[in-house]
Amino acid sequence: MFRSNPAHSGVNPGPGVERSPNALWRFKTGLAVQSSPAVVDGVVYIGSWDNQVYALDAATGEERWRFQMGGWVFPSPAVADGVVYTGSVGGDVCALDAATGEERWCLQIAEEVWSSPAVVEGVVYIGGGDGYVYALDGATGEQRWRFQADSAFHSSPAVVEGTIYIGDFGGMVYALDGPTGEERWRFQASETIVSSAAVVEGAIYVGSFDGYVYALNAATGEERWRFQTGDSIGCSPAVVDGIVYIGSFDGYVYALDAATGEERWRFQAGDRVFSSPAVVGGVVYIGSYDTYVYAITGD
Repeated sequence: MFRSNPAHSGVNPGPGVERSPNALWRFKTGLAVQSSPAVVDGVVYIGSWDNQVYALDAATGEERWRFQMGGWVFPSPAVADGVVYTGSVGGDVCALDAATGEERWCLQIAEEVWSSPAVVEGVVYIGGGDGYVYALDGATGEQRWRFQADSAFHSSPAVVEGTIYIGDFGGMVYALDGPTGEERWRFQASETIVSSAAVVEGAIYVGSFDGYVYALNAATGEERWRFQTGDSIGCSPAVVDGIVYIGSFDGYVYALDAATGEERWRFQAGDRVFSSPAVVGGVVYIGSYDTYVYAITGD
């Protein structure tokens, strides 16, 4: 699923890329692709602005199936127990058979869905453009609960130990009870949050358009530290081995001490960084508006 796991740590299983790669294949969709892929059992699942969800063979790029959604498939799909879950800017959320693309269920929840789903223990958690967080039964699509926030959601929920963490377009971070949707706490940043929070070892890490990276206590929402970059932050952080990796519109990728927020290092890309980092085997992979993908080590 988006950011690799329900905690959104951004840490992926290895091995990583050992040298500058050559393209194995390419597959052309009808419009732009902003969705991040989920790769499961040799199949790449990804959405496109052409309203389609695609299943592609990971080795060859051959199309296995496609499914038409109600609008741009901006969200990144989640795959669990042989089912692909995703939403679209048309406001629908669908569950598709991972092998065939056959519809299991589809539900119209809002006018728009930008948030990528998280699936935990048979429940699909997703934010809506209508300002609600939804908990849906993964087997049937039945709504278990919904929580009304102050603004729309573009970020995706992180789910850890029965708590849902998500930020909204108004700059609020919420912690919600997983079984009931009841609010546990909220924290206000000064500007929009589209960054999806990473939750690691009792702390939440999230970026904001105000240029700050925030570290919050996961149990209480109390601020532990904040670190100011030179511009807005739209990407989601990765957290591994006590280091927070995050990019900024100022063109830098930052490595911050997870306990203190102290800067360990920064790397300058050629343009703003909106892509969210993935970490594999101690290497940080991230894209930039300069059209390059970078592999960065802290050595």
